[in-house]
Amino acid sequence: MKDLNFKEASERLKEVVVRTPLQLNTNLSKKYQCNVFLKREDLQTVRSYKLRGAFNMMRSLSAEQLQRGVVCASAGNHAQGFAYSCKKLQVKGVVFMPVIAPNQKIHQTQMFGEDFIEIKLIGDTYDDCATAAKKYTAENNKTFIPAFDDYKIIEGQGTVGVEILEDQPQVDLIFIPIGGGGLAAGVGTYIKSISSKTKIIGVEPEGAPSMSEAIKAGHPVTLQSIDNFVDGAAVKRVGDITFDICKEILDEVHLVPEGKICTTILKLYNEDAIVVEPAGALSISVLDDFAEQIKGKNIVCIVSGGNNDIDRMQEIKERSLQYEGLKYYFLIRFAQRPGALKEFVNYVLGPNDDITRFEYIQKNNKETGPALVGIELQSKNDYTTLISNLNKYQINYTELSKNDNVFGYLV
Repeated sequence: MKDLNFKEASERLKEVVVRTPLQLNTNLSKKYQCNVFLKREDLQTVRSYKLRGAFNMMRSLSAEQLQRGVVCASAGNHAQGFAYSCKKLQVKGVVFMPVIAPNQKIHQTQMFGEDFIEIKLIGDTYDDCATAAKKYTAENNKTFIPAFDDYKIIEGQGTVGVEILEDQPQVDLIFIPIGGGGLAAGVGTYIKSISSKTKIIGVEPEGAPSMSEAIKAGHPVTLQSIDNFVDGAAVKRVGDITFDICKEILDEVHLVPEGKICTTILKLYNEDAIVVEPAGALSISVLDDFAEQIKGKNIVCIVSGGNNDIDRMQEIKERSLQYEGLKYYFLIRFAQRPGALKEFVNYVLGPNDDITRFEYIQKNNKETGPALVGIELQSKNDYTTLISNLNKYQINYTELSKNDNVFGYLV
């Protein structure tokens, strides 16, 4: 493996990077009976760690390369780090972003780069826009700044690990979010070189397990489809370089359901006033699965970013409620007679159940009329009673599963 000089990178980054705090979180420490430290990269200059890798690589380019211009592809955070670096170095850059990138990240990218960047929205995933960006780079003789698969990018991201061990030399486990693998490769390499006994746990969203599948196969694989919800960590294929490093330094890769991530986002906001994006919540979302293993130990969770679009909060709440077993949707065929709905409310619903969505279409000359009904429960244990009442009162219903195509269309 190529030598990575993290100390040199740290010096190079001093002119742009904020040394983010490593904070002991009282709530999480009490809950898990250990010391949980949060590495707050959500407080970075561009609200994510991505500035480190982008600037480190661009600062290492020759004057001639910088003059020709640079290109990147990003779902959002790398784009912002890239844009900030372009403005800082007075370099012209072109940013390719997928069409599904949150508006907040697009606007932030333009704000950080100002007149030094041009944004092109292409493709439905990071991988799609990356293909277009590389083609554009070759055709225009510019330099491509990868989101993760380059030694200088990895070296820059690894400076997060330098700061962690400087602030807390004794770390038993460190949880690192994984998208393309640049952060895990960099931080993991540095941590293992200084503290070989520290366990490195990579964390991926369940809907985009690209590193997990690569490790199973023994080489990077391209996933046919992914859930783009955790946009900062949703890639179809990890990097070749990052894979080669991660397969050696990661002790484990763990998957977290998207709904669990949403619950974590809401708890961090409500209990600690911390605003994180879905990828930024990954490392904390996994702690329940390691509750026994981390007792009495020093734990670090890297909060990788805080670029959360407020427009997504309703979806985040919805996913959280469904994951926690508190929100359900039914197609209910009410008998078309007076009092049918009143009976449903009075006898089927429990005292704490709440109808949060109701769409009813009355059809003439039909004995029943279909309605889409969303029901929110106060406790997940109330679900059994709800289903029992539906059957007891002979309600004609179909529960919509999140795996049904109709669920995605209606909900």
